[in-house]
Amino acid sequence: MAIKVNITSLGCNKNLVDAERMLYDIKSAGFEIVTEPGLSDVAIVNTCGFIQSAKEEAIETILELITLKNEGRIKSVIITGCLSERYREEAAELFVEADAVIGIGDNKDIVEIINATLKNQRVIRFGSKYDLALTGKRIITTLPFFAYVKIAEGCSNCCSYCAIPAIRGKYRSVPMEKVIEEVKWLCDNGVTEIILTAQDTTRYGEDLYGECRLPLLMNELCKIENLKWLRILYCYPEKVSDELIEVMKNQEKVVKYLDIPIQHCNDRILKLMNRRCDKASLNALFEKLRREIPGITLRTTLITGFPTETDEEFEELCHFVKDIEFDKLGCFAYSEEEGTKAETFEQVDEDIRAKRAEIIMDMQNVISEQKNNKMLGKTVTAVVEGFDRYSECFFGRTSADAPDIDGKIFFTCDKKLKLGQYVNVNITDTLEYDLIGEAIC
Repeated sequence: MAIKVNITSLGCNKNLVDAERMLYDIKSAGFEIVTEPGLSDVAIVNTCGFIQSAKEEAIETILELITLKNEGRIKSVIITGCLSERYREEAAELFVEADAVIGIGDNKDIVEIINATLKNQRVIRFGSKYDLALTGKRIITTLPFFAYVKIAEGCSNCCSYCAIPAIRGKYRSVPMEKVIEEVKWLCDNGVTEIILTAQDTTRYGEDLYGECRLPLLMNELCKIENLKWLRILYCYPEKVSDELIEVMKNQEKVVKYLDIPIQHCNDRILKLMNRRCDKASLNALFEKLRREIPGITLRTTLITGFPTETDEEFEELCHFVKDIEFDKLGCFAYSEEEGTKAETFEQVDEDIRAKRAEIIMDMQNVISEQKNNKMLGKTVTAVVEGFDRYSECFFGRTSADAPDIDGKIFFTCDKKLKLGQYVNVNITDTLEYDLIGEAIC
């Protein structure tokens, strides 16, 4: 009987891609993949270690797996991902009951490591993070019609609050031909929506070609026959070029959706964050995007309570959110991370950080509801993600919604619809973040 292996992947979609590559190697070696840790012989946790809440989730997950092992339900526990890469020997000492604690560069040896743990060998291995595979086949764990494609690894922006450069290393792009090859393979295997991801997608190609090649890459990907939607995440505002805007404007397959994490709007705070933009340039960019690409969906991410943020600077951020009226917004209380430059700054009280984040999200709730109300009576294209038996309706996403982070659309249809099918839906009602409608079947 084949050994059963499970991977629990935490954190971002970039981490998920790493897990999917490990799954392919594991299955190719003859192991059986199972979806529940409690049904496995070997449980792997691909951790996140970006901010405090992510680290807490990773630790909780690891302890749950160790409990399963102590109960005799699984044979070995393997820890990889950002938490083990960031803390290395400290993680190995803390989780003494884990059978393997490895760095991200050792994911390529996951089959060998599994076999070693099954022979009661404890593996502590931290190779070079630059050994992490940038390309390779995967087992898609998302819904089968969409997939994330990582076009770069690491980051060289060195924002003062961020530990990613230390964890993942400097920015390194995936060669364009490799990205195109991967997307073709995915689209040949049923994927119709490709989501390009990296720590900073707008920097793509600078290290390999001496210039940003994101617009060129997007144009080439749009030539792939079975691709229907191409989505781009994590664009840095100062690098949203005229060329990128032109591609988004003119390529029908590129969804009119842009995720631009700005973190703040106050010039002093942005400088302390080591961000390369200011309030005036942000205002100009969002105005230009809405002028050049009518109907574009703008998403951003903000940090409240950054070190030394004053009441007045937070109030400025509130006014900015009201003025811009982002279509989608996520806000997080600042997380003090060891080893970052911002750790040395004067810190804002944690309760104040959290309260400010709550205020921003309450404001965004109102904005989102108002924007959704303007959708009443309109017809949108949605992709079917499933059927809710409780409410007896289908649900899915529009092009204005990215998986996991944005809203849903719930709709009825007299006909049977397939997973991944694209349908037109007339909007009849709204919720705070979601839409309700009737499919034109």
